[in-house]
Parts: sequence; C-alpha cells; structure tokens
Amino acid sequence: MTNFSLDGWLPTQQRRVEALLQNRMETIGRRSPARLAEAMAYSLLDGGKRLRPVLCLTFADAVARASGGGGEPANDAACALECIHTYSLVHDDLPAMDDDDLRRGRPTNHKVFGEAMAILAGDALLTDAFALLATGHPSEQAVRGRLVAELAVAAGAGGMVGGQVLDIAEDRPAELDYLTRLHRMKTGALIKAACRMGAIAGGADEQALQAAERYGDAVGLAFQIADDILDVTADATVMGKPTGADAAAGRHTFPAVVGLDAARSLAAGHVARALTAVRALEGADGPLAALARYSIERTS
Repeated sequence: MTNFSLDGWLPTQQRRVEALLQNRMETIGRRSPARLAEAMAYSLLDGGKRLRPVLCLTFADAVARASGGGGEPANDAACALECIHTYSLVHDDLPAMDDDDLRRGRPTNHKVFGEAMAILAGDALLTDAFALLATGHPSEQAVRGRLVAELAVAAGAGGMVGGQVLDIAEDRPAELDYLTRLHRMKTGALIKAACRMGAIAGGADEQALQAAERYGDAVGLAFQIADDILDVTADATVMGKPTGADAAAGRHTFPAVVGLDAARSLAAGHVARALTAVRALEGADGPLAALARYSIERTS
C-alpha cells in the first residue's frame, strides 16, 4: 500500500517536459528550413509517455535536494533524451525497418512527410540532441561533457543502435539470454542513461549514481517486457498502433520465448530490483518507486 499518487504527479511532470520540448524546438526551428522543423516537431511534440525525460528530471530532483544540483543541465538532458528517443521511433517506422503506418494513433512521420524527409528529421533530432546537451554556461561544461558521453554511449553501437541490429539479425536465437542482452541495449540503455544523466546533472555522489544505474537497468527491462506483453494482450485503439506486429514479423519476444506468465514474473522481479535500488534515495513510497511500478502496470 502506497500513499504517493502517480495519477496526480505524472501529468504535471509530463507537462513540465512538454514545455521544455516546445521551448527547445522553437529554438531549433528558428535556424532550420521550415519543412524540416515541421517534420521534427510533428514527432517530437506528439505527446507520449515521456518516460525517459521524466526519469531524468526525477533523479535530478531526488539527488539535488542534497547537492543543490540540477537546473538547466538536467532540463537539457531531459530534452536530449527525448530527441534521441523520437529519432529512433521515426527511423524504426520506416519501410526499411518496421514499416509502420501508425504511431500514437497518427500517421507515422514518413507517411506525412515522405521517406527522405523522415530520415533527415531523425538525423536532425539525433544531432541537435547533442547540441542541446553541450551548449550552456561555461561553469556547466564539466557536467555537460559527462552527460554528452553518457548519451552517446547509450544511443550508439554498444547501446540502442546495437540493440536494433541484434533485433533484426536473421540468425537471432529464441533464447532468454539473447533477448535480455538485445533489450538491455535497444530499450534499456537509453532508460538507464536517463536515470544516470539525471543523477549526474543533480550532482550525485558515487553511491547515488550506482543506485540510478541499478534502477535504470531494472526498469528498462521491465518496461520492454511489459511492451511485449501489451503487444499480445492490448487493444490496438488503446495502444495507438497495431498490436501483434512482433508475432507477425517473426520477432522473438519475452512471452514467445518464456510464456506469458513467466514474462509477467520476470517483469515483476525487475520492478522489485528497482524498488530496492532507490529506497535509500526516497524511501519506499516516492515518484521513482511509483514509476517503476507504472512500467509494468500501464495499459499502453
């Protein structure tokens, strides 16, 4: 039994993220060709759960209470994470990848702007994420440099992109170890980076940073297992995109590899790990604990 209300807190945090993204997109738009800015904004400002930036800001807030950190580096880190996540969705939806027509209940970027512009919009979101993160007051450059390194590693060949390669490999085995490695990279790396980046921006000590890493690793896996379960069990109108796509494409998912009940147990175990990791930061009943639970309790 918990007293913290995620229902009241999360929409406030999501609005906080939306305002930050709107502000950064306006800045990017002023120096960009109008059609490119429109394509970028179409996907970046299209709502969604905003889990990664919310996790980043929440960790920054949690550790900043002790350190006095946070501020603009945390805000820019949150926006950079969402730019990276959005670019990955735009590119994943392309015909050469997942070939999806819908994202969050709307036509995918390439269906509206064409494949070439969708590729370029994704490229711009990726590149401008690092411009956002690297630009700030000279006194912030040390922490911003650490944030750039965290995001680059998480988004690159050893993280999100490498995980996508494992996901499309023709010889991928239907094995739990392979699937766990794949999703630690494809989905989990950016979620773990969000937690670590928030902690870094907030001025975390090494103990708090390790707690953020353990939490992020656990939540990243729980979130992906929940996604796989929803692809089997959820209604497409609730999800805002077609369900059953993984099975139709012959992809190995957690329910397909270990069964639906075992997948739910795995997800619950990862959430338990996350709750243990952040107990020293916020006790047993705070926003980070609630977000961990939300990762598997959500319906879309």
